[in-house]
Amino acid sequence: MGSFDLLLLAPLGSITALLFAAYLAFSILKKDEGNALMQEIAQSVRVGAGAYLKRQYLAVSLFFLAVFFILLALAMNKYLVIFVPFAFLTGGLFSGLSGFIGMSIATQSSHRTAAAAMKGLNAGLRVAFSSGAVMGLTVVGLGLLDLSIWYYFLNWYYSWHPIPIGTDKITAITSTMLCFGMGASSQALFARVGGGIFTKAADVGADLVGKVEAGIPEDDPRNPAVIADNVGDNVGDVAGMGADLYESYVGSIVATSALGVAAGLGVAGVTVPMVMAAVGVAASVIGTFFVRSKEEASQKVLLAALRKGVFASSILVALISLPLVIFTLGRNYLGVYWSVLAGLIAGVLIGLCTEYYTSSGFKPTRSIADASMTGPATVIIGGIAVGMMSTAVPVIIVCAAILASYYLSGGAANFNSGLYGIAISAVGMLSTLGITLATDAYGPVADNAGGNAEMAHLPPEVRKKTDALDSLGNTTAATGKGFAIGSAALTALALIAAFRDQVGLYGKEMNLSLTNPTVLVGLFLGGMLPFLFCSMTMRAVGRAAGKIVLEVRRQFKEIIGLMEGKAKPDYARCVTIATAAAQREMVVPSLMAIITPVAVGLLIGVDSLAGLLTGATVTGFVLAVMMANSGGAWDNAKKYVEEGNYGGKGSAAHKATVVGDTVGDPFKDTSGPSLNILIKLMSMVSIVFASFIISHSLFK
Repeated sequence: MGSFDLLLLAPLGSITALLFAAYLAFSILKKDEGNALMQEIAQSVRVGAGAYLKRQYLAVSLFFLAVFFILLALAMNKYLVIFVPFAFLTGGLFSGLSGFIGMSIATQSSHRTAAAAMKGLNAGLRVAFSSGAVMGLTVVGLGLLDLSIWYYFLNWYYSWHPIPIGTDKITAITSTMLCFGMGASSQALFARVGGGIFTKAADVGADLVGKVEAGIPEDDPRNPAVIADNVGDNVGDVAGMGADLYESYVGSIVATSALGVAAGLGVAGVTVPMVMAAVGVAASVIGTFFVRSKEEASQKVLLAALRKGVFASSILVALISLPLVIFTLGRNYLGVYWSVLAGLIAGVLIGLCTEYYTSSGFKPTRSIADASMTGPATVIIGGIAVGMMSTAVPVIIVCAAILASYYLSGGAANFNSGLYGIAISAVGMLSTLGITLATDAYGPVADNAGGNAEMAHLPPEVRKKTDALDSLGNTTAATGKGFAIGSAALTALALIAAFRDQVGLYGKEMNLSLTNPTVLVGLFLGGMLPFLFCSMTMRAVGRAAGKIVLEVRRQFKEIIGLMEGKAKPDYARCVTIATAAAQREMVVPSLMAIITPVAVGLLIGVDSLAGLLTGATVTGFVLAVMMANSGGAWDNAKKYVEEGNYGGKGSAAHKATVVGDTVGDPFKDTSGPSLNILIKLMSMVSIVFASFIISHSLFK
């Protein structure tokens, strides 16, 4: 059996992932839905989330249609292969579909999780985690399906049709596949930014007026923004996250495949990342069976339950990757296996580091809770300080992974082999995405379950169990974001190298010396861009949240009997406000990521464009880690106080941590996680438009 035959494992892995996701989804739908009120609340959230996604997908489809015709025009003028516009569409379609499926099952799972929590903590964990696993396995299943379809189609096509001049068959295949990542990244950015603005506008508005001003509990049914808040969890933290990690997953695989061909590995260079992804599917499915918990409602017990699944999957990938590399590449390329291990280990270490800085079980987050005794200002100062401090270790880990994977894969002797090693380490890090994403996506389901329990007036012990699941969800969500950001840094580096190779295909020599002023200009522009992007998205959340605050205040004032629980708030109005604001505010930041690299390339040249991509990767990675960890630490500091520490709920310390949490909300759920898409999307755009930029740049 040759290495080409091994590629059949990719579509088989895709089918396995999708079938197991379907099995989990049907098993969830058979669970108890709770009483009529619980079902009514869940239905309101489901309708709101569906309406938002329908409106978002309509707006995004217009963008995709416009870009499709632009790409088609470039293809007709020989700047692109004719398949690129269609690959762009499929990338966006599968990315959006991943988010939609994940959100659909999440909105069916929250009330079932609350009902299961009435029976026990482990029962609630299993429902919420199964919902997250549906998302994780759907993402990897659709990702491998899209990759497999394009690989086999292009392989068949170039077997019967002329190969583009200056390339061979496998180079033509990988260079075309590389371009479809632009569609996935574009959809992911719109989903992350739009969903992030929606969810955090609703969350901040609900907390500021409900908790701080009115002094009512979180998820109190009297709060008009509470349904919008729960809808936001699904459209931002589930649908947005699914689209985000779909593009991370496929982006790392196609970039690695392209660099494998550049390194002279041919079909074998494509086989290793795609088959490793298939192995990751099997490992993730097996890992889900290890997630079990005792009935003790403590973070350590729950965290240990999730860790068992992730660690089991990682060990399986590590064991199976060795014979895969030897069989496909030969013993002379054993260094590629060590690069895979470097990525796996780096992913685990970044997760542990994130856990340390964001979990209430450790000193950094508790120091923020301690600062609440002196007011909101010290809480904010402490949270920013923790976030800044938390960047050091992940940066060192990623640097170590880059150097280790580069030299272990033979970079000292062959530069392209070293780049392939860096790229394959990103694939190693993302190979267990099926279960890693499950531990992340389960958090919003647990959060919604707590809201359902509160609004349905379930016994206090049920809310205690859902709060335990939700608190852990904040830590696993922060861990998932750190994992995504770390892999993004490695993938972005691989994409920059792929951009260099793509430019080389068109006969253009690049001067990337630091003494080249155009490169320095690009570095400065790239370093600035993540800060400008975050400013725009943070301000968008602030404006949208302000409208929610005014609406909640209006309803508290004008609806007679609302605060006494005798009248029902107008939940739909807050959902409408958040939806309209998110759709309007997401456009400019998202378009900036697409327009900027093309503009820099045309006005200053490809050397400056390479500098732009590099500068954005460096500052974007560090800023994303800082924002994600600050937000996670603020959130868990609030929950630590709510557990009864420093005066508990309703105390001055609690109100101070709520203010910190509202500042952290757009940090961790809007701006921070969008940055990893930003840096990869700009690289993808640069690759797709490379030929056009070279032909029309003012700097030849």
